[in-house]
Amino acid sequence: MKSIFILGAGRLQIPAIRKAKEKGLFVYVLDYDPEAPGIRYADKFLEISTIDREAVYKAALEYQPDHIITSTSDMPVRTVSWVCEKLGKQTDISYEGAVCATDKISMMKRMRECGVPVPEFYEIRDPDEFLVTAARMPARFILKPADNAASRGVILIDKEKSPDLEELYRYCIQYSRSGEAIAEEFMEGPEVSVESFTVNGEPHIITITDKIVTELPFFVELGHTEPSRLTPVQQEDIRRTADAAVRAIGMRNGPTHTEIKVTPAGARLVEIAARAGGDFITSRLVPLSTGVDMTECSFAALLGEEVHCRGKFDRGAAIRFIQGEKGILKAVEGVEAARSMPGVQETEIYMKTGDRIRRPENSSDRIGHVIATGKNADEAAFNAEAALAQIRVIVG
Repeated sequence: MKSIFILGAGRLQIPAIRKAKEKGLFVYVLDYDPEAPGIRYADKFLEISTIDREAVYKAALEYQPDHIITSTSDMPVRTVSWVCEKLGKQTDISYEGAVCATDKISMMKRMRECGVPVPEFYEIRDPDEFLVTAARMPARFILKPADNAASRGVILIDKEKSPDLEELYRYCIQYSRSGEAIAEEFMEGPEVSVESFTVNGEPHIITITDKIVTELPFFVELGHTEPSRLTPVQQEDIRRTADAAVRAIGMRNGPTHTEIKVTPAGARLVEIAARAGGDFITSRLVPLSTGVDMTECSFAALLGEEVHCRGKFDRGAAIRFIQGEKGILKAVEGVEAARSMPGVQETEIYMKTGDRIRRPENSSDRIGHVIATGKNADEAAFNAEAALAQIRVIVG
């Protein structure tokens, strides 16, 4: 029996773990968390951090997996590429490309070199450099950790309303593994993500997803709707930008998740991930709205099978995330009522009574989600929001 290392055993990695079992592979899952929910679906658990490349390499030498992959997490993409290159295995993306797809400074530099439209940006290596850069930036700009995900540490800086710039810098940099950050021009306009799959270096765009985020100054994603409701002209511009970004990082095979802002000057890249989209976009929304199983596509490419990434139908699918006010979670009411609403496919609560919650500053602050479908995007969004309205988060 052939075997596979899957880096990550969280909730969002479960579809990949189950698909690997369906394909007849012996599945090792690697995660730092011995309580990760995906462990129960695997054959063997290895308690190893997905970003500890030396430990993953050592385990690969010991267990000799035929394949090594990750699913919806950014930094493990680097680990997979690095380990595969050391072992002489084929990779979906080179280690150099993986760094470009996981380090925002490297990413923006590569995009600019390749002519992909991006915001104005500056590399930040220390507090003094930040203050100098802040002085030259417009009144409002974005500060991000160079190498994190899920909106951790990403914040809008408004120099007129936020006089303590050093405090905001400290907030951001605590989430940076490298100690570096990036300051970017604040881009006005709707934000989307582009779900695509690359086969032998050729990107295939599957769908465009409209995004809902929190009120400023944070940028936590609170909902996604497919297909996009932007105009055909805007969507064509988005497709061109996403295609160019995928090619710029040198993707060979596999899924990509590209975030784009549609500004008055046209589509501009926010960032690109060389992996499947999280937030249940890839695992739930794309199959519900297009009929394309991107997890199946990933394994088909991995195992040398024909990849089928052309849409089979055109329906609507939407997810809305549940949030609450700051406090101790006492109860979440109305879940069963939400589940019985028209079009609802799934309602899930992540947190438990007694957990401390807050208004979302990053994705881990969300309490749960509802997923709904409809004959089009408008109906799916309506159904998801109607179900969300049934749910009441009680805090004390």
